[in-house]
Order: sequence, then structure tokens, then C-alpha cells
Amino acid sequence: MMKKGLAAFLAALLGFAVIVGIATFLLRREYHAPYRAPAAVTQETPRAQGIADEKAEVEKRDKEKPYQEVEYRQFPKIGSRVAVWIAAQLHLLFAAFVLAVPLFALAIEFIGYRTKDRRYDRLAHEFTKLLSVSFSLTATFGAMLTFGLIILYPKFITYLVSVFSPTFLPYVGLFFFEAFFLYTYYYGWGKFSPRVHLALGLGLNVVGTGIMLIANAWLTFMTSPAGISEKGALISTWDAVRNYTWMPINVHRIIANVAFGGSVAAAYAAFKFLGAKTDEERAHYDWMGYIGNFVAICAFLPLPFAGYYLAKEIYAYSQTLGLTMMGGAFSWLFIIQAVLIGNLFLAANYYLWLGMGRISGAEQFQKYIKYLLILVATCFAVWATPRSIISTVSEVRAMGGSAHPALQFLGVMSAKNTAVNILILTTFLSFLLYRRSGKTPTVSWAKAGNRAQLAIFLVAATIVISLGILGYFVEARVRIGFSIPQVLSVLFTMVSVTVIDVFLYRNATKTGEVRWGQIAPISQYVLIFIAVTFTWLMGLMGYVRSGLRQHWHVYGVIRDTSVDAFTPTLGFATRIVSVCVLLFFLLISFVFWLASLTGKKDWEPRPEKAAETERPGLEPVGAAE
Repeated sequence: MMKKGLAAFLAALLGFAVIVGIATFLLRREYHAPYRAPAAVTQETPRAQGIADEKAEVEKRDKEKPYQEVEYRQFPKIGSRVAVWIAAQLHLLFAAFVLAVPLFALAIEFIGYRTKDRRYDRLAHEFTKLLSVSFSLTATFGAMLTFGLIILYPKFITYLVSVFSPTFLPYVGLFFFEAFFLYTYYYGWGKFSPRVHLALGLGLNVVGTGIMLIANAWLTFMTSPAGISEKGALISTWDAVRNYTWMPINVHRIIANVAFGGSVAAAYAAFKFLGAKTDEERAHYDWMGYIGNFVAICAFLPLPFAGYYLAKEIYAYSQTLGLTMMGGAFSWLFIIQAVLIGNLFLAANYYLWLGMGRISGAEQFQKYIKYLLILVATCFAVWATPRSIISTVSEVRAMGGSAHPALQFLGVMSAKNTAVNILILTTFLSFLLYRRSGKTPTVSWAKAGNRAQLAIFLVAATIVISLGILGYFVEARVRIGFSIPQVLSVLFTMVSVTVIDVFLYRNATKTGEVRWGQIAPISQYVLIFIAVTFTWLMGLMGYVRSGLRQHWHVYGVIRDTSVDAFTPTLGFATRIVSVCVLLFFLLISFVFWLASLTGKKDWEPRPEKAAETERPGLEPVGAAE
């Protein structure tokens, strides 16, 4: 035992000696710089001296360089304006979808709760499936927009932060609560009691609306600033929030978002309908597309009135902005707007007329479709007629001026207000005929009710047309005021006729059932067309609202002095908006695809074959045994 211990000690001592020896050997051969003569002895060349002096001067200048705030930075290739434009447009489109879908999903779920019909609950859940990924994309593009503005427009963003900094903390808090309500609402489907789940949906909509109201204050301040001094100093944040165009934008966006969200949800149903394999699936997605389109059209009908309200407040804030919008650089864009909205009305009516084919007993109303089509086409043509047209010198001489001698009377607001109100009444009448298809009223006052509805329609149409004609013979201030009774008469017609119709057909006998899924496939392409047109229209109107400021970041307060300080041409703007629409539908198609995966079975490996194929002439392994 003593010998083993002594051997271990000697081995350790030997190892230590080896380590010390190696270390000493390496240290003695460490690299040393070669000997150089003292600096005073070495003579530098003039070139080396010049380089050293230049380097010292640069270092001194860098140390003494003062801090200067950067006003603008340039985004490569496409420029700062286009980069921010695309990020903002995609963010707003997804934000509109995420805000709108919970609104009608909650309404549909509530209908299912009251009627005990599980179909509505399933429909609301399927609408909500589209929100999860859409919410993430909204946040992603919102972050891109925020960082883009901070990097590319730092001075302007610093000013907005100084005005609206008190709103940032509530905004972030509401964003957190929106995420909480959204994911709890979706993943808690069927896990909570119906009332608790409805309360979660209500919380989601309240929080989402609050986020929209705060963000709208930031963008409307740029067009109609308030709460600041003439030099731009902040006086009141609350006055800056409730500027002239804040409330009109809130009203307009809520209605537009619901119409847009309904159209995109209907496009999703059309996408699923076209890929359905069974009659049951086609029936479900046909019904889903009808509900989505119904929500979109119900919101679309009052949307022009909200647009008039916004235009009125823009005129009230600044007549210069109003004239620029309707009679200046953006006037031709409103012709494009009229064409798009006319297409929406035509497509909406066409879908309703196609839908009558799925209802037994609708033949009695189909004979009226040709008259409705004539009305829609006539109003469409009037609404899309410009006041003046682009023409050659010879054409101007032939017409006697820049405006056509006859068609110029259709290019003024009297004609256009009349046309859009008649379009709304015609579309409402199409829906009324669709609703009555396959039903026969049983109440004793059925004939009187029908006559009352017809009288209301005729009186409203008479008021709209009469005021439209009278508008040609009065001054502008009075003519603009005529739009109010026109709008009120149309709204009164839609509300009163609907109320009468509900009681008229409450216990109606059904002459035929709705054959869901038995509709022409072209109807689904109509739904997709409506969604694309809505999206394009929203992008163009966003360009108008933002472009009104022209060379101002904040109108009349902070001037845009960057290289992008110009109003984009109509052709350039439509190309950018079209790119944004294409990107949005590529991304929303990805959302549709992800949502469709939830209904598929989990992946399972294929079972291996029980017997192996034997090659001729060879024995299987183990056969000899």
C-alpha cells in the first residue's frame, strides 16, 4: 500500500515538472518586436507626414461635429413615400377586417343564442377562424409602419409624439386587451356559458373600436389640425383628438369596415364553395356567402351618406380642401369612384337576382328584374358622367366648350345625388323581392300593407327626383342643402318598409324552400368581385383623404420639404393601390388556406404492407430453414 502511494506522489511530481518545463520553454521563445531606432532618429517622408496630418484633422473634425437632427431619410429603390404608403395600406386593410368580423360574428352568435339554432353558432365560429392570423398580420404591418415612419420621417414623428403622447399608453393597453379578448373569444368557443362568451365578444368589439378611435385622431389631425397654436405649439390634446374630421372618419370607417369585412368573409365562403366536394358543404358555404354579402350590402347602403357627412366637414374646415377634393386635382378620381361603386351596386343586385333561382316560387318576381336592371344601369351611367371630359381642340370647338352641351347637366351634384339615391332604393327593392320569394302573407291587411309600401317607395322617389331637378334652378348653398331631405327620405323608406315587411310576413306560408347550394357557380365569382372592388375602392379613397394635404405633413402647420413633396398623379396612385390590393389578397388567401386546415384530419403514416413481394428465382430469407 505504501509503495502505491509513493508511486502516485512521484507521478504527480513528475507531471508538475513537465508542465513547468513546457511553460518556461514557451515563455522564453515569446515573440518580441524587433528593435527600432528612436522616433527622433527616424526621418518620415513628406507623403507619410501628409497622411498622418489628414488623419488627425479628420479625427479632430469628427470629435467636434455637433448633433444635427435628421429630417428625412430615403428608402432605397421605391422611395420613402411609397414604402410607408404600402405598409400603411396593408395595415389598414387588415385592421378593417379584424375590426369588422367580430362585429357581425357577435351579431350572428347572438341570433343563434336567441333562436337556439346551432347553424348560426357554427357560422359565427367559422367567421372568427379568420381572425387569428389576420390579427398577427395587422400587428406586423403596424410595426412596419411605425418603424418606417420613425426611420424615414423622424422629425415629423417627433412632432406627432409631442402632440399625442398622452394617447399612447391607453392605445397600448387597449391593444393588449384586444389580444386577450380575441384569443379568449376564439379558443373559448363552447368552453364558456353562452352569456359569458357573448360578453367576451362584446369586450372584443368595444376594445377594437376604442383602438380605431385613437388611431383615427392621429390621421385626421394631419388633415384638420386643432388644439394647437398658429405656430404649431400644443394647447389641448383633447381638442387635437376631436378635430373637425375625427367624428366623420369614425362614422365612415365603422360602416365601411363592416361592408369590407362582410365582403371578404363572403369571398372566403365563395372560395370554400367552389372547392366543396359534397352537397352539404356547398349548402353551408352558399348560406355563409349569402350572410356575408347581406352584411356587406346592409352596411354599403348607408355608406354614401357617411361619405357626404365627411365631405361636409372637410368643406366646413377648409373650403380650399373641399374644392381641391371635388373640383381640383382629385375630381377625376371621383369618376373612378363612381364607376367602382356603380359596379358594386350592379354586382349586389345581380347576386340577389341569381339567388332567386335557389328559391321555389320566386318566378313571380323575376319578371321585374329587367326593370330594375334598367334603373340600375341608367343611374350608374348618370353617376359616372363627368362634368368636363378630356378632349382634343377640334372636339372642344365642336362642342362649343370643354363640357358637352347635353351631358354636362349630368355631371353636376344634383344629378349625381339623385342617381345614387335611386340606386340605393333599387337595391333595397331587389333585396325586398328576394326576401319575399317563396312566401305568401297570411295577415288580413296584406293588400293594404303592400299598397302602403308601394306608396312609400313612390313618395321617396318623387322627393329625390323633384329635389334633384329643382337643384338646377337654385344657388349652390340651397342645392347642397337639398341632399339632406333626399337622404332622409331614402332612410325613412328603408326603415319603414322593412318594419312593415317584418310584420307582413311574420307567419307567412312558404310556397317553396330555399335550396341552399343550388345556385349558379358564377354567383361565387360575383362575391369575389365584390370583395376585390371594395378593397380597391378603400385604397383609392384613402389616397384621396391623405393626398388632400398635398405638400403638407400637417395641413398648414408642418410643410413637407422632402423629395416626395408632390401630389402623386392618378395613374401612379392607381398602380400603387393595385399593388396593395394584390398583396392583400395574396395574404388573405394564405389566411383562407390556414383556416381551412382546421377542418382536416391529422396526418397519419401509411400502414406498411404485410407481405413482401418475392422476386422470381430467389427464395425468401429463411425459406431454407
